[in-house]
Order: sequence, then structure tokens, then C-alpha cells
Amino acid sequence: MSRTYLELSQDDGSAHKFYEVTVQGQSVTVRYGRIGAAGQTQTSTFPTVQKAEAAAAKKIGEKVRKGYEPAVQGQRAPRAVTRRQVASAPSTARAVAPVLWRFRTGSAAFGIHIDEDRCWVGNQAGDVFTLAHGGEVLARYQLPDGVKCLVADDFWIYAGCDDGRVYDLSSKLPFAAYDIAADVDIFWLDIHEGVLNVADRAGRLTVIDHEDEHQWSRGGRGEHAWMVRADDHAVYHGHTRGVTAHSPDGGAELWHTPTQGAVLFGWQEDDAVYAGTARHTVQRLSKATGAIEATYHCDSPVYSCATSPGGRFVFAGDSASSVYCFDRDGTRLWKLGTGGGSALSMQYRDERLFLVTTDGSLVCVDASEAAVTAAQQGSVPVARDVKLAATLPTYAPATAATAVTTVTAAPAGSVVVECVRENGRTRIHVVSEGYDHSWNVQFPRAIREPGARYVVDALHAASGGFYRVRGDIRRLQ
Repeated sequence: MSRTYLELSQDDGSAHKFYEVTVQGQSVTVRYGRIGAAGQTQTSTFPTVQKAEAAAAKKIGEKVRKGYEPAVQGQRAPRAVTRRQVASAPSTARAVAPVLWRFRTGSAAFGIHIDEDRCWVGNQAGDVFTLAHGGEVLARYQLPDGVKCLVADDFWIYAGCDDGRVYDLSSKLPFAAYDIAADVDIFWLDIHEGVLNVADRAGRLTVIDHEDEHQWSRGGRGEHAWMVRADDHAVYHGHTRGVTAHSPDGGAELWHTPTQGAVLFGWQEDDAVYAGTARHTVQRLSKATGAIEATYHCDSPVYSCATSPGGRFVFAGDSASSVYCFDRDGTRLWKLGTGGGSALSMQYRDERLFLVTTDGSLVCVDASEAAVTAAQQGSVPVARDVKLAATLPTYAPATAATAVTTVTAAPAGSVVVECVRENGRTRIHVVSEGYDHSWNVQFPRAIREPGARYVVDALHAASGGFYRVRGDIRRLQ
């Protein structure tokens, strides 16, 4: 058996990867990923030992030409990872929120997204669960490291992971869509029209395009940037000294507004961003000018916030296990105890307030006026404790070996794309008629192979001049 271990680690942090090739008889096993992580593994079998050795030598040669060098595993430190340490005190509210159901994920959780059909929750064990709005657990995704946050970009759902990757969970199997530089200690993410925005421990903002290639970064005015939100007009970056808006194209500063305390969480609506702060407030800022339009006063530091559509109601979760509701102008309408820890993330949908709390639970609260009034009078429903099903569909990240099935013909209505080499880079272009063949297609890197053709269910045009895949990916033989 022979083993070759290589690493690529650049001073600017743009690469921090390993690549290991093991030859054992007629089998070649390749293991690759971020330095310090377990990585992904692929094994291929060849007709003879000689062909296996030749294939291994080819793989090693390709990596060496890209700058990888022989290394000793374990000598380089893994990427920096900050687990958010938070305190949660008992609630001071007189009444408890009307909790309809509660799902315990088994580990501290920060990520949450609620769409039309499902609830998504991610935890620090690397688990992402999907549930129906009624609480039934539908599926489980197992990622290689802790989930920092879950973000939606139209149809697409992404999980920011502590292994330095961002995984697309929109297809049958999750795949790594972005690699983040090793020197970026990720705090929060947002994705808009396929462009990734990363806020980090040092207070920096890093922007990465749809081809997973760095666009620009800016040093923050403060540190510990727990907020990043983006739209067509700006990237809104919250840190210890307030909120700063940057132009999405180049990063020029548009405005900066100090807030009442360090920003611990951020939310956005069409015309405003909301910053939850350590000084017990949520502040609403105009997206156009940065002017503070309203302040919502809580009784403890604010860990999370959200709004109903259009900002009619503003919700907040504090460090003392309480949840609040305000009207648009800042009048406090109610304060209730969560009954199970402080809300680290939250989202409102259809008179339900969904919380991820410090004990790792996803909680569904009935936020209707009638239910809240009854709760204030001491009448709350018996919360249902959601259990995992005995047999639950479980999905792990796609690799070159597991990502796709093979078809011999493109089904009616599908789209054919092809992998090509272009200016030294591997790109995906559309083959089917009716599309701009000069545009690239955002596509999993693990299955890019020059000359290969794939069938996708549909393509959607993004404003940045590229296509995004929707649905399953199959290899066309």
C-alpha cells in the first residue's frame, strides 16, 4: 500500500485544503477537503495494479501542478471556528407563550428557515432537519461539521457549515456550493442571487460569486459581525459598532450608522433592516439612508429578531428566555416566556412564530391575537413533544461517486448542460436551445468533469448573468 498526502495552504487564506491518495492493490482511494476536517472519500477500482498506480500518479501530478505540496498531516492548524457562547437566564415574563409543538434537535442550534411547505433547523452536530408546519419530522441531512446558519435565496436553501463550506440543500442530495477562505472565522452568511456574503469574527465582510471565486472583502468598522443581509442595492453588515451598508458591486461604503450597542442579529424587509443589539433594543434602519426609524425596547440583550410581512409587527428574543412583540412604531404589545431557553434565531409565518432556542429546540408558538390573549390570562395549550420517526430519510453531501444517477436520454422538458475547460477553468454551459450559451451554470464542483454532459430538471436565470439549477442532476451517458 502507498499513501501520498498533499496540502495547499496560501498565506491570504484563499486555500487551505488537503488531498490524499492511497493505492492498495487495484483500488485507489482519494480523500480531500479542508485541512483539519475529515473530508470526503472516493474509491475507484481498476483492472490491474499497474493501471491503479498510473491513475494515482495522474491525480497526484494534477494537484502538484495546481500548487499542492507534500506535507505531514496534522502539522498545519485547522481553520478557526468560533462556537457562539451564549447565556440564557429564566424569563421575567409573567406568562408563558402558547407553544404548539417543540422538537429537540439534540445539540445547540442557530439555523432556522420556514418556507411554504417546511421548517428547516440546523444544529452544531451538523444535523439539518426538515419538518412539516405541524411538527412532523420529514428528513435529516448530515453535514460534516456544525451548522452556523440556514439561509434562503428564492427557491434555494443553503447551510453555512463550520468546515468552511456552504451546502446547497435544494436538491435530493446536498452538495458543497461554496468554499470559504481558511482565515475567515464565519459568524453569519447571506446569499442573494447566487452571491455569497460572509460576516466573520474579525468584523470583515467577504463576498464570493456564483463560481465560488472571491470578489471583494472589506475590513469592518467593528468586530464580531453577527449580521449580514443583502438585496439588489446593498449588503448590510452589522458588528460591534453598528450597521454599515456596502455597494454589492465592489464594496464601496454607502452609509454607516452606530447602533445602541453591538449588533447581535439582523433581519431585513424591503425598505428596512432590523438590528438586535446587546443594549436591549431592536433598531429599524432605513435601507436608503441608514437613518434609525424606530427603536424597540426589550429588558435584556436581544439575541434574535424578525418581523411579520412588511414590518407590521416586530418580534424579538432576549437573553432571558423571553419573546416580545411590538407594533411598527415601537409600542410593546406583549412579552411572554418561551418556556425553554432563549431564542437564538426566529421567523414569523402565518400567525406562527418559530424559534430556535439555546437548548437546541425548534419551537412553534401560536402568535395569533386570540392565543396570546389567552396565554396572558394563564391559558396555554399543552405543547406536543415531537419525536424522530423510526425510519427517517437521511442525506449526506454529494460526492463524485454518489451525486448523480445516469440516464441514456434527456427526459422531455429537461435541460442538457456540458462541462468544458475555459481559460484554464472548468465551467458548465447550456447545450439545450432557448438559453444563452455564453452564460455559466452554477454547478457542484465535485462532479465537474470536462466533456461530461448532465441533465437538469430546470434552469433559472440570475441577475448576475448566469444560470442556477433547480431540481435533480443526472449524468447523460
